[in-house]
Amino acid sequence: MNSSQLVTKIKQLLQHTVFQVLLFVVLAIISYSVLFSNVKPETIEVKLLQVAEETIRAPKTVEDVEKTKADQDEALKQVEDVYALKEGYKENRVKLISSIFKAVEEVKSEADTDSAEGEASQTEQSTEAENAELVKKLKDKLTEEVNKQLSDDVYKALLNANGAQLTVAKDATLSAINDVMSQQIAASDVENARNEVEEMVQLSAMTTELKEASIVLARFAITQNYFYDPVKTEEQRQKALEEVEPTKILQGQVLVEKGDLIDEEVYRNIQLSGLLESDQSITPYIGLCILLLLIFGSIFYYYRVSEVHSEHRNTRLLIFSLVFLFAILLYKLISLLSNYEDVDLSYFAPAAMGAMLLKILLDDRYSIVFILITSIFGGLIFNEYVTTNFNYISAMYLLLSGLVGLLLLTTKHFRTKIFQTGLLLSVVNVVIIFALFYTMDLEISRVTAILYLFAAFVSGISSAILTIGLLPFFEAGFGVLSTMKLIELSSPNHPLLRKILTEAPGTYHHSVMVANLAETACEAIGANGLLARVGCYYHDIGKTKRPQFFIENQMNIDNPHDKLKCTTSRDIIIAHVTDGVKILKKHKMPKEIIDIAEQHHGTTLLKFFYHKAKEAGEDVKEEDFRYPGPKAQTKESAVIGIADSVEAAVRSMKHPTREKIDSLVKSIIHSRMNEDQFSECDITMKELDTVEKILCETLNGIFHSRIEYPDLKNESK
Repeated sequence: MNSSQLVTKIKQLLQHTVFQVLLFVVLAIISYSVLFSNVKPETIEVKLLQVAEETIRAPKTVEDVEKTKADQDEALKQVEDVYALKEGYKENRVKLISSIFKAVEEVKSEADTDSAEGEASQTEQSTEAENAELVKKLKDKLTEEVNKQLSDDVYKALLNANGAQLTVAKDATLSAINDVMSQQIAASDVENARNEVEEMVQLSAMTTELKEASIVLARFAITQNYFYDPVKTEEQRQKALEEVEPTKILQGQVLVEKGDLIDEEVYRNIQLSGLLESDQSITPYIGLCILLLLIFGSIFYYYRVSEVHSEHRNTRLLIFSLVFLFAILLYKLISLLSNYEDVDLSYFAPAAMGAMLLKILLDDRYSIVFILITSIFGGLIFNEYVTTNFNYISAMYLLLSGLVGLLLLTTKHFRTKIFQTGLLLSVVNVVIIFALFYTMDLEISRVTAILYLFAAFVSGISSAILTIGLLPFFEAGFGVLSTMKLIELSSPNHPLLRKILTEAPGTYHHSVMVANLAETACEAIGANGLLARVGCYYHDIGKTKRPQFFIENQMNIDNPHDKLKCTTSRDIIIAHVTDGVKILKKHKMPKEIIDIAEQHHGTTLLKFFYHKAKEAGEDVKEEDFRYPGPKAQTKESAVIGIADSVEAAVRSMKHPTREKIDSLVKSIIHSRMNEDQFSECDITMKELDTVEKILCETLNGIFHSRIEYPDLKNESK
C-alpha cells in the first residue's frame, strides 16, 4: 500500500465519528508523551552531611510553614495582655462612701430631734441601748452588702462624732478615695492601693476612733478598676501575626553552592523545595492532562461545527494533525540538543513554518489555531531554561513570530515569495527578541545576546525553507491543490499552455477570455476564483488533438464539418472533453483541473449538429448528441460551463449590444437550469443571479459599441 492509498484509507475511516475521536486521542497521547518530561518535577540525589556536587537552586517558591509558625508563636509571646481602666468605678465608690456619711448625718439629725423633745420631760442620759438603737437605724438606711463589710464599731465611731468632726472625716476620706481610684488598679494592686489610701487618711486631723473608722471606709471603697480586655488583646495578637512575614524559599534561590556541606537546614530546604524523589507531586501530570483535554476538546468541537459541510474535512484534519505533530516533535528535538542550561535554543525553532504551511494548504483559521497551540506547547517544551514549568518568553516569541509569518505571507505563494517572506521574517524576529528582552528587563551576556539574535534570524529562514521543502509532499500525498500550485499552473510557460498556444491559438484566446469571466463571477459568489481561472486555461486542452475542427481555430480555411456527417462532427466535438481528460491525466494534473475539463459541458445537448441532423432527415436521438458528463459537481465547474457557452455565443454575434448580451446570458443560464445541469452542485439561485449580473457587466465592458471614426481619405477630400 503506497502513501496515497494509505491516506485514502484513513480518510474513509475518518468518515466515522469514532475514528475522529480516536485521532484526537492519539494526538493527545503523543502530545502528553512529548510534554511529560517537561512537567515532571526536577529531582536530585543528595545525602545529609555530604558535599554538594552541584549548585542547587529552588525550582519554585515555597513557604516554610514550620519556620513561619515558629516566628508567629514568638511574636505572640511578645504581645502583653491589654487592660482597660473602668472610669465609672471611681464615681461609684465615691458615691457609695458619700451615701454612708449622708446616712450617718440623717440618723444623727433624727437623734438630735428626739433628744430635744425628751429634754423637757427628763434629763439627758446616754445609754448603750440608745447607741444600739442608732446603729440599727443606720444599718436600715444602708445596703446589706455594706453592712456585711462594715462593723458596728465603725458605725458607732461615726455616730459619736460631732458635725465638724464628721465633715473633716468625710472630706479626708472622699479625697483619698478619689485620688487612689483615679489610678489603674489591677487585681494584684488592690492591697497596695488600700494601703496607700490608708496612709493618706492617717495624715488627716481626727480623733483616733474616727480616723480608724474613716480608714475602714476608705479601704472598703478601694477596689479593682483596671480589667483585662480580651477583645483588644486579640486584636493585638492578630496584628502581631499579620506583621510576621511568611518565611519562603524563593524560586531560583541558591539552596547550596557546589562544594558546600549539606547540613540539616540545607537538606530540609531541599526537601521543602520538592527536589527529593519521595516528595514528588502528581499535580503537574493532572494539570497537563486537563490542559490537553481542553485544547483538543476545543479543536474537536470546532472541527465538528465549522467543517460539517466541507468536502475536504478529513483531508484538512489530517494535514493539520501532521503539521502539528511535526512541529512539536521538532521543538522537542531542538530542546534536547542543548548542552548548556544558560542558552535558550527556543529561538532557533522555526515558529512560522507550520503557520505558513497551513495558510498555503488550508486557510488562515487553521494557521491561527496552530500558532496558539504550539506557542503553549513550546513554552512547556523549552522550560529547562527557566526555573518554572513554563517559559513565558519562549511562548511569546513563538506566538509573535508565527503571527508575523502568517501576516507577511501574501496570497501570491510563489516559492520565491515564500523565501522572501522568510528573509523579512528573520529581520522581524530580531526585533521581537529585542522587544521581549527589553520588556522583561533581562540581563544576559553580550555573547548570549548575539547568539539569540542569530537564532532568531535563522528561525525565519528555516521557516521558509521547511515550508518550501514540505509543501510538495503534502500536495502529492493529499492531492491538495494549493494556491502556489495554481499560480505555477497559470504560468504561460507551462508546457500544456504552450501546447495550446502553439497548436490551437484560437482556443488559447478563448480560454483566456473565459478565465477572466469565470474568475470574476466565482469571486463574486465566494467560490475559488483562482481555481476557476486556472481550470479555464486547461478546460479545452482536448481541442489540441484536432484544432482545425473548432471554429475559433478556423482562420482562412474552410469549415471541415461542412464535408462531414453530423454524427461524425458530433463525435469529434464531444471527443474534445474525453481527449482533454486523457491529456491532463497523462501529465498528472491536479484532480480539480481534470474535473473542470470533464464537467464544464455537463450533459448538455450539442444543439447545432442535432438540429442539423434532424433537418437532414436523419433518424437521431437527442441523448446521442449530449455530452457524456458528469454534470458540474462544484460551483467553479458550473460557473466555467456558463462562462464558456456565453463567451462563445457573444463572440459569434455580429453586432452585440447591451440588450442582446443581457438576453443571451439569461437564456443560456435558464437553458442549463431547464436541462437540470446544476442539480449535483451546491450553487444557489441567488448565486446564479449574481453570476448572470457579473457576466453581463464584464461582457458589456468587453464588447461595448465602439465609436466609428470617419475614413481619413474621405476626410481629406
